Amino acid sequence: MAVDPRQVVAGFLTIAMFAMLGNMIKRDHFDSVEASVQETSVVQFDALKSKDKSATQVSGESSLELKPCWAKPVPKETEQSKGFIAFSLIGGPEHHISQVTDAVVVARYLGATLVLPDIRGSELGQKRNFEDMYDADKFTTSLIGVVKVVKELPSEATAENPAVVRVPNRVAKDFIINNIEPIFQTKSYLRLASFFPSINLKARGKPNTDLDSTACLAMFGSLEMKQEILQVSDTMIERLKILSRNSGSQFIAVDLRVDVLEKKGCKEKGNGKKPCYAPVEIRDFLKKVGFNSDRTIYLTQTWWHESLNPLKETFPKTYTKDDLIPAEKKAQFLQSGGAEIQRALDFQICSKSDVFVPAIAGLFYGNVAGKRIASGRTQILVPSQVPTFSPIASSDFISTYVSKKNHLAYSCFC
Repeated sequence: MAVDPRQVVAGFLTIAMFAMLGNMIKRDHFDSVEASVQETSVVQFDALKSKDKSATQVSGESSLELKPCWAKPVPKETEQSKGFIAFSLIGGPEHHISQVTDAVVVARYLGATLVLPDIRGSELGQKRNFEDMYDADKFTTSLIGVVKVVKELPSEATAENPAVVRVPNRVAKDFIINNIEPIFQTKSYLRLASFFPSINLKARGKPNTDLDSTACLAMFGSLEMKQEILQVSDTMIERLKILSRNSGSQFIAVDLRVDVLEKKGCKEKGNGKKPCYAPVEIRDFLKKVGFNSDRTIYLTQTWWHESLNPLKETFPKTYTKDDLIPAEKKAQFLQSGGAEIQRALDFQICSKSDVFVPAIAGLFYGNVAGKRIASGRTQILVPSQVPTFSPIASSDFISTYVSKKNHLAYSCFC
C-alpha cells in the first residue's frame, strides 16, 4: 500500500515537537541566582477607568526602547529562486520566534524562497494558518529584499517530496554549509524541522555579518501578532493596570503554569539550581524582595488551581487569564483557541508588564526577556531560594540577561 509522504512529514513534525519539548524540560535551568475580577463586570471596569484615568499610566521605570544596532541586510541582485524552504511552527510564540529566525537565516544564505509556515498543534492533525496568529502582510513586507516569501508552493514544486532537514536553534553558518547546503544543491525543496539541543540566547557580540543582521531582523522585526490578539491582550493589560491603581498602576507578571510545574518538579538539582519554583516559593520570594500585599499579579496559568491559593492569600490581587479576558472572548481564546493562542496572550502581557518574574526556566523566559530588553523594560527578577536571616533587595535578583547584558538582544539593540 502506498504511503502518503504528507502523512510521513506530519508524523515527523509531531515526533520532533515532543522531542523538542522533552529536551527543554530536561535541560532548561535558571540563571544562578481584593475581590476576583470574575465579580467585576465590563461596565464596572469602565466605571473604574473613568473614575481614575491615571490608573492606566505607567509610573516608575522608564520604558525607553533601544535602537537597532544592525543594518537591514543588503538586497541581493534579482535572480530566480534557487529553491524553496518550507517549515511549520510548533509550540508557542516563544518557539515560533526561534523557528522563524532559523528559517529566514537558512533561506537567506541559500538564496531560497521561504514558504509561509503553517502552525501545528500538539496533537497529530491539528493545524492552523499563519494568519490565524500573525500579521502575514507585516511578515512578508519586513523581509522584502532579505528573502522572498510566498504563501504557497507553486504547483511544479508540490509534485516533489521535500528533503526533511533537522536544524538546531540559532543555526550557525558552518552548520548550513556542512549539513544543509549539500542537500539543497541536489534537492532544491527542503522542509526544516527545528530542535533545541539547548536554550541558547546568549549574546555573540555586535552583529557584523549579513547573517547576524538577518537573524536580528527576523527575531525582532518580522513577527507580529494579529490585531485581534493584540486587542484582547491590551484589554487584559488595561484591566490589570486599573486593578493596580493603588500601586502606581504597576503590575507583576509571573510565568507560572501548574501543569508545567508538575512535569518538571521543582526540586533543586545537583548544581544548586532549580528548573522552576512552586506557588509558595514565588509567594515567599515576592514578599522577601519587598512587594506588599496590594500588588497586582498576573499568572500565565489559564484556569485557577487550588495550589495557587497560598499565593492569593498573601497577594489577593492575583489573577489568571480566565479572570481577566473579556467574557465574549472566552470561548474563542480559552476553550477552542488552543494552547498556542493562550501562550500568545501570555507572551504579550509578560512582555509589557512592569515587572516580569519567570517561575519556570526555558525559552519563554528567554524570548520574553529579549522583547523586554528591546523595549527598555528591564525589570526581570529571577527567583532564588531566599535567605530569611538577612534583608535583600529586588535588584539582587535582576536577570543576568540584563545585569551582565549577555542576552542576544544586546547584540541587536543599543
